[in-house]
Amino acid sequence: MDIKPIKTEQDYDLALKRVNILFDAIPNTNEAIELENLVTLIEEYELIHYPIPDLK
Repeated sequence: MDIKPIKTEQDYDLALKRVNILFDAIPNTNEAIELENLVTLIEEYELIHYPIPDLK
């Protein structure tokens, strides 16, 4: 498990590909932990780089 910050669009794309591989990970395994960590990093990256506009 080599988790690194997502700093570039290439990092983001690689993280998304890895999430697709790990998507059906068995709970409480190293793969599931990696999946949770990647999803958290992806969410943070998306908040910064792909914000959802306020609909007010």
